Amino acid sequence: MSLRSLQALCLVNFFMADVRDGLGPFLGIFMTEHHWKPESIGWVMTSAGVASLLVTLPAGMAADAVRNKRLMLSTGTLTVILATIMLWYFPGPTVTVVSQVMTGMAAAFIAPLMTAMTLGLTGPEKFGYQTGRNEAFNHAGNMTAAAVAGASVWYWGTGAVFVLMTVMALLATTCVMGIRECDINNRLARGLKADAGNAALPRLSVLLREPALLIGGVTVLLFHLGNAALMPMLSVRVAASPEAWINPGVFAAATVIISQAVMIFAALYAARRAQSTGYLSLITAALCILPVRAAVASFGDGIAFMPAIQILDGMAAGLLGVAVPGFVVRVLDGKGHTNAGQSFILLMQGAGAALSPAMMGTLISHFSFSAAFAVMGAIAVLALIIWLVGQHLTLLKAATSRPQLGGDL
Repeated sequence: MSLRSLQALCLVNFFMADVRDGLGPFLGIFMTEHHWKPESIGWVMTSAGVASLLVTLPAGMAADAVRNKRLMLSTGTLTVILATIMLWYFPGPTVTVVSQVMTGMAAAFIAPLMTAMTLGLTGPEKFGYQTGRNEAFNHAGNMTAAAVAGASVWYWGTGAVFVLMTVMALLATTCVMGIRECDINNRLARGLKADAGNAALPRLSVLLREPALLIGGVTVLLFHLGNAALMPMLSVRVAASPEAWINPGVFAAATVIISQAVMIFAALYAARRAQSTGYLSLITAALCILPVRAAVASFGDGIAFMPAIQILDGMAAGLLGVAVPGFVVRVLDGKGHTNAGQSFILLMQGAGAALSPAMMGTLISHFSFSAAFAVMGAIAVLALIIWLVGQHLTLLKAATSRPQLGGDL
């Protein structure tokens, strides 16, 4: 491992934080300022998720197959810059949808490429530890960007967020070039042993024969269906409320800062615990948190409940950010399909995240915010049940009984 390349990788994660997730809650605020209704906002957010879904599996297979991962990653960040500029200058319906589609497609490539570069630099033994560091830097970047965005929105309005995202994307691209291509072992990056023979190109059939991967995929789909739109719609509720005493942009920034600060510690904790307790227990703990968060959002309709909601979000997301990629690496170790497997999980995750805003916007328009949050909580409970039942299935036990790299799966 090259210390210089690992340090550059951490910086990439720091600056990529504000790029990979798009405008986040600020998108809803920006569209509300342009007189969009919650249902329409939800469907626009969904368009980005649908676009991401269409290229998710090809993106993971490309991450396994391509050798110049830095170039592909830089192309993704530059695409986000172009989409951001388009949305700011032309916020009409057509350009808004196109810009979100571009952002969603770029994000589909960014995630597996980051995983592949990490695995190629560290190998499977150190992957969990480095993923924890990556996530900590990513959350620190999100927190820093949110603090800067909040102050900027206070003084200059929502448009400052667009400038910030552009700058972060440019800095991320610069740091990508700081990772030396020769330090990335392309065989390890796709989950092959260093001394293994040549592997075929990634195939979907290999993934579908892994029951642990399939159960994990259904679980994360339901998790993100119940979680993805919760915070953006909380921001919309503040922005749409005539009695709101806080600037919606400042509120959105505060929510991001709280959750990201908690995620830093949760990610570092998960990285330490993964080798001793395994990834399964960390995923279970994260799944237990989401129903509680949805219940607080449903029954606590005041801004005062926001810190508790975001602390819970930070705990769940911080654990999953480390545990899920590590889980996939263990399940597909030696098969040469690691990043295709990561993209399969991202596909399922993205399906839930893409449907979540549209479903939640529709529920809010026809019922209420509290009712929508209650439905999110029910979906989260279903995800936990499926995960717990799945762990006791014979096929899943067989998948987890293969030799480990340390700790449980």
